[in-house]
Amino acid sequence: MWEFTSPKSIVFGEGALEYLKEIEGKKAFIITDKVIRNLGYVEKVASYIREAGLSVEIFDDVEPEPSRETVIKCAKCAGLFEPDWIVGLGGGSCIDAAKASWALYERPDIQVDEISPLLKLGLRKKAKLIAIPTTSGTGSEATWAVVITDTKERRKMELASKELVADVVILDPQLPLTMPKSLVADTGVDALANALEAYVSQWHNYFSDLPAVNAVQAVFKYLTRSYRNSQDREAKENMHYAATMAGLAFSNSQICVAHAMGHALGAIFKIPHGRSVAAVLTFAVEYMARGAMERFGVLANAIGIKAETSVETLDRFVQALKLLLKDIDEPTSIRELGISWNDFQSELDNLVERAMSSTGTIASPRVPTAEDYRRLFAYAYEGKTVDF
Repeated sequence: MWEFTSPKSIVFGEGALEYLKEIEGKKAFIITDKVIRNLGYVEKVASYIREAGLSVEIFDDVEPEPSRETVIKCAKCAGLFEPDWIVGLGGGSCIDAAKASWALYERPDIQVDEISPLLKLGLRKKAKLIAIPTTSGTGSEATWAVVITDTKERRKMELASKELVADVVILDPQLPLTMPKSLVADTGVDALANALEAYVSQWHNYFSDLPAVNAVQAVFKYLTRSYRNSQDREAKENMHYAATMAGLAFSNSQICVAHAMGHALGAIFKIPHGRSVAAVLTFAVEYMARGAMERFGVLANAIGIKAETSVETLDRFVQALKLLLKDIDEPTSIRELGISWNDFQSELDNLVERAMSSTGTIASPRVPTAEDYRRLFAYAYEGKTVDF
């Protein structure tokens, strides 16, 4: 039996932010970062909320790859303000921090790492959640997953609870227009990996398949355009929607090997999530394909690839992935991340251990062993075609 989870409402299109004028309540707590605040988006959101008659308080200390400590600090601030709306505004880091802080605000008796599908949180006794993404990639606004960094252990905690799905998602195509090129690329790769892995995951289903394929098609069609032309509104709008579709897909399926490896790389070497996933993506695809050749064939066909054999189809799909990554100046190997061979070797055991602990490992169409991961990381460092 499956249960498809999604936000109660998704508001999208030009002027979508004006929906905030209609919310009912007394207090709204906006969780964001200083970059978003400097861009003027925080005050714009706050002004609409004030028009609805609510008082507003702002927490803008979220850092990239938010830490356990930041979440705890944010939850304490929320507890003092006692809002009935939590508003996550920004990229995936801000929205993940908002979801985790919301859980601790409602449940101050638990620890961050206790958030899991096995624990009934009992949310919405104090507040509801609005998620407003300003980047087009993580899909966090549509998911029940949360990634928080344990800085002491250099580990990304993959947390989840179906109660954490936002009540309202607002997709305003004006918001991603100011993303720098590097962020367009990083978040776009994340959206692609989310959709691709959702489709091939062992836990895929009919309702996750549809948004996954649509998102893959949209990324191949619009990501390069969005990267090359900051004024291409059509491309940016479609990438914004594609990211949320990818989020819906993997939230109702699962991530796989590329994310397991990417999370490990990002946590240990402090690399932005999209770039760490990009560096291992084609190698993960080559590895997983032996357990999902037909499904990769469907993705290849969806982007216009035709071939006589499944092996040839996969090869062309991998080449299309590499070309896309190069077009947006993303790494196609771990070496291209600037990590030295000695540093890579010294952390290989840690990389393998962290990848093995990821939920993406058990959901993969081909489940890696520790030795498989060791070889995969080495192949991904060297840029070597996976032949096992």
